[in-house]
Amino acid sequence: MLNITESAVSQVKAMMEAEESAKFLRVGVQGGGCSGLSYGMGFDTEAGEDDTTFETEGIQVLVDKESLSMLEGVKIDYKQNMMGGGFTLDNPNAIASCGCGSSFRTAKNAGKPENC
Repeated sequence: MLNITESAVSQVKAMMEAEESAKFLRVGVQGGGCSGLSYGMGFDTEAGEDDTTFETEGIQVLVDKESLSMLEGVKIDYKQNMMGGGFTLDNPNAIASCGCGSSFRTAKNAGKPENC
């Protein structure tokens, strides 16, 4: 399903410890962004009916049914540089993405593009 690098795992675990109610890492896709689809990541306290749940590196991950196919094989990394740090997502399903890398589209789903 998803591949999460060691750096991203460390960052997610640290963030989950700071947010005591966090039980799950939720990763999803929604319409928007320059290319039509945008990634979403956050924490959740419970799984929904339409969620797929799996564990990777000790992290319980939730992905909603609609996002599942668009996130197959995605690599989540965390990179730190002089400007700060942030998560990056490398999606083998994306056929186009915006310059900043936060939005994309797939061959089967163009999403709802917005102006940058």
